[in-house]
Amino acid sequence: MTIIPMRAGRLIQSGAVALLFTLTTLAYGADQHKTNKFEGPKANTGMAVHSIENGKSILRVTSDFKVPDMPAPTWRVIDSHGNIYTLDAFKIKGGEKREVVVPSYVHNIAKVQVYCAWAQVLLGEASFAQPVESGSSPTE
Repeated sequence: MTIIPMRAGRLIQSGAVALLFTLTTLAYGADQHKTNKFEGPKANTGMAVHSIENGKSILRVTSDFKVPDMPAPTWRVIDSHGNIYTLDAFKIKGGEKREVVVPSYVHNIAKVQVYCAWAQVLLGEASFAQPVESGSSPTE
């Protein structure tokens, strides 16, 4: 007789853990914003994904994004006012930098670009459906 209540208790615990995991996953996914696919002469695969983690604005590229084989592919973002911000290089010693922390002075992001800093040419661009807030508020 005690086996049935123990099993019911374990079932309730398992259900509660599964529900908590599901809600956490949904909440994390709700805070992500994806661009359309990168389009350009050298960067034409994958998308950029924006999220806020521990108060920091983070940009990542999806796993299907291929970093262009150029001397200095670099992250660039454009805000809703057309201001361009050059961030970090994709290629770093020992690998690739597939994510970047967006500085607090960038208030929103409308587009993400892959830019060759060496040749000074645009390699590809992806846009958000609407500009995403980068976690800081403008001081206008």
